[in-house]
Amino acid sequence: MRTIANIVLAAGIALGVSMTTVSAQQAAQLKPGTPAAMAAAREILAMKNVSAMFSNAVPNIVQRTKDTLVQTNLNYQKDLNEVALVVAKDTAGREKEIAEQMAKIYANDFTEQELKDLVTFYKSPLGQKLLAQEPKSIAASMQYMNQWAQSFAEEVNGKFRAEMRKRGKEI
Repeated sequence: MRTIANIVLAAGIALGVSMTTVSAQQAAQLKPGTPAAMAAAREILAMKNVSAMFSNAVPNIVQRTKDTLVQTNLNYQKDLNEVALVVAKDTAGREKEIAEQMAKIYANDFTEQELKDLVTFYKSPLGQKLLAQEPKSIAASMQYMNQWAQSFAEEVNGKFRAEMRKRGKEI
């Protein structure tokens, strides 16, 4: 079950990153949303608890960077551990940049009225059910996809082996 949680978390992070990974040129092309559109977009993202997807992004990146540097600089492990604390403190809170960019993207992808309608929907009983149930549905879907992929990979592997056997080559 922990693996599934990790897959869902990874998928969530990937989705969050893919939604917010906009080149500098594309970011410059985003129209500034109206204050009301930005507020509605932020409210939607808060209701969907999107910040949970990237809440650990900064500490994870700091940790991965330190780990990579330690691998190639074993003599500096103590120093790199100390520097990691400084860098983590210095960059704390930077994940808020992701949330702000996501709000801008929403404000560009939806009209102000559509965003307000979405807020209304998410506050409705059905919207509340969607907010509560969707993570479970996604987790179950990810579990199925993982099982399907494993089973399908075994089938494909079997087909490769059978075709190679026809050629007189055992793999």
